[in-house]
Amino acid sequence: MITKPKLEAPFRYKHNTSSFAHYWSAGAGVELLHKLDKNLDLKEAEAYIPLLFKSDDLADKLVEEVHLKFGFAAGHRMLIDYLENRTLAQYVRFIFDDFFAKIDLEPNWVDWDLLAVGQRLCQRGGLTSLIVLRDYCLMGGYESAAINKPLIYTGALEKGAVRRLSDTVEFWVQITKPGNIHYRKEGFKQIVRTRIMHALSRKHIQKKTDWDESSWGKPLNTWDMLATHLGFTQVFLVGLRKMGLEPTKEEVAGLFHFWKYVSHLLGVPLELLADNEEEAIEQLYYWTMTQREGDADSKSLAHALQEEPIHAFYPKTALMRKMMREIHLFYNHYLLGDYSCSLLGLSKTTIGRLAVANIWRNRKHEKLIVEGADRQIYIDAGALEQENVRKLYEKFNRQAPRGS
Repeated sequence: MITKPKLEAPFRYKHNTSSFAHYWSAGAGVELLHKLDKNLDLKEAEAYIPLLFKSDDLADKLVEEVHLKFGFAAGHRMLIDYLENRTLAQYVRFIFDDFFAKIDLEPNWVDWDLLAVGQRLCQRGGLTSLIVLRDYCLMGGYESAAINKPLIYTGALEKGAVRRLSDTVEFWVQITKPGNIHYRKEGFKQIVRTRIMHALSRKHIQKKTDWDESSWGKPLNTWDMLATHLGFTQVFLVGLRKMGLEPTKEEVAGLFHFWKYVSHLLGVPLELLADNEEEAIEQLYYWTMTQREGDADSKSLAHALQEEPIHAFYPKTALMRKMMREIHLFYNHYLLGDYSCSLLGLSKTTIGRLAVANIWRNRKHEKLIVEGADRQIYIDAGALEQENVRKLYEKFNRQAPRGS
């Protein structure tokens, strides 16, 4: 249960009047609100304020005892050695034993068959799933000044958008493979590594920078982690539908169940995680409508993502990389709308409109599935598309220099 706040709201908490307010009054949010059988009152959002000052104590304790004591590289090797059941010093093994013992790795509430349905929906979208994640969920998140502040404080602009996207694609492909998020499988390792990186980033920001909790809450706090969860579920669903996919009721239920388990492993309290669209829409409304509008950092991050194709190492020619930028800009405007893109300072595009062909393709495939085509054919094809993108990032971009 969410309890009423006992803490004063930080500077970041305000009723949004531009970016997200437009989403709910004139954008995709209008249709979402129609799915609810009640009106939402922003006074209810105040119950979430304490989550801005909470974070993942379990992971914080682990990095204090391992990574901050032995160094990041050594701590990372120890984690991998533990997950691959290699020999470790007894003291270190005890620390990891204690960490994993406090996580319910096989909850009795998990329906593994339903979870796999959600994974297959993520795969079925193929390139479209990755486009929605990049050009809608990620870019749209930059409309909040607050949730992106940890990226600025950890030097994300200097490290570059190419590396961040490469890591995101690796994470996505590994966790969406059915059976791959069980204990010690590769998807599970990706989830745990991500959780540890969040804790390390939080500790770095708190110890090494002038981060002000009275302004921004804790870095990578629990409410922002819940918002990230909503990005992978409710916002992702809106994007898929806009791109021409029509998930079934079972696929939607599977998506929420899949991400409930993933976010549970990432350290988000179970009682916060929505089981369905109605709950998620309400949570998304309260988070977005209490976000301070984007600022100069937001525009800098948006510009870096806009220019990411130019600095990537694939396609091989500069002309084709410029074309990729225009295609992504088309999707930014198509998915987010011109109003949001203007706030983020994103360029307009004409030639990128050629990408509409992908939306037509999706609609054609959905029609064929409705008419009786084998859904598994499209799941397999989509999974292969995503794996090919993962390999391209791995081959061309993992050695990208800083700032690319």
